[in-house]
Amino acid sequence: MRIESAAVRNFWHTTFLERDSDGHDHPGPERRVKKAVLTIRAEDGTEGHAFGSVDQLRPQLLDGFIRQVVEEQDAFARERLWQDLAHWQRGSGGQLSDRTLAIVDVALWDLAAKLLGIPAYKMAGSYRDKLPAYGSIMCGDEIKGGLATPEDYGRFAETLIGRGYRAIKLHTWMPPVSWAPDIAMDLRACAAVREAVGPEVPLMLDAYHWYSREQAFELGKGLEKLNFTWIEEVMDEQSMSSYAWLAAELSIPVIGPESMGGKYQHRAEWIRSGSCDILRTGVEDVGGISPALKTMHLAESFGMNCEVHGHGLENLLISAVSKNCRWYERGLLHPMHDYDRVPDYLNALPDPLDADGFVHLSQAPGIGYDINFDYIDANPVE
Repeated sequence: MRIESAAVRNFWHTTFLERDSDGHDHPGPERRVKKAVLTIRAEDGTEGHAFGSVDQLRPQLLDGFIRQVVEEQDAFARERLWQDLAHWQRGSGGQLSDRTLAIVDVALWDLAAKLLGIPAYKMAGSYRDKLPAYGSIMCGDEIKGGLATPEDYGRFAETLIGRGYRAIKLHTWMPPVSWAPDIAMDLRACAAVREAVGPEVPLMLDAYHWYSREQAFELGKGLEKLNFTWIEEVMDEQSMSSYAWLAAELSIPVIGPESMGGKYQHRAEWIRSGSCDILRTGVEDVGGISPALKTMHLAESFGMNCEVHGHGLENLLISAVSKNCRWYERGLLHPMHDYDRVPDYLNALPDPLDADGFVHLSQAPGIGYDINFDYIDANPVE
């Protein structure tokens, strides 16, 4: 089946989040922001879709790279098309990011699965059709009744367990919070959550990303006493040797890399150097579903778990298709943010949590997003 066209629609949608100067989301006033959807259309009219930012799908990327690679090509040749697009990264002057590659790859997976009439996770080779979720808490803030104190974290953790979550991950305070970062406060929040949920609930921590080795060691030793399940991105991931040192010093598992680029090849180097005990992947982090599957099986070949960064049906797919992933990351969550509100550009929540703490894979053909195209067409960015 031939690919006929690739097109982008930019549209306005409503959000209740605001982003701080360090790039972290927090609850905020209702506002309108821009979003983009890439549509790859086959010659029979079947379409594959994927969402991204307007910048990730700007016209020069669509016309200069995406269309050049995918149009008039076999709709099932996802690996070759991904490799061709990745090859263009070196010559793009840094414009063609892994996140743009990921959007194109997701749309190709959505298209191919729809052409076959099956859910995309089954096309990838499903291991399960539901996955337990951990509640991923937003970064700390200075909002009264939000996540301003360790006690706030403890109360919210109780709420999440009551909601059905099987595990919890904390993101603690980071700049621009006026007094952050602070290891003692990180550990106080972790202790408050442990006390609130009891000794059996798995807990994880993603703290300030630029602690020194000594600070990361102090934090890790504190988490060992609280029986945490892993420690995540507490130092600059560009220093792989720092993570190899930390993993050797701590008994708590170190997970990574998350934000560091290099696709599956760089993650192989983390395994080889002993820089992590649990590998980390994510569709946006490594450039798509196709390379994320490679990282999952790379870890499996070394007897390691590989946990997936981020929510969304594409990340749920990766979490579900291999034995060596334990959780789906659901969030980010906050006492003042309604994560279960259906986005205005969708007809249904993509990852509802059942009463037992599981998120189920969509059985619809494709990735599974139920997109409200009437809304998108009615709210264009002129």
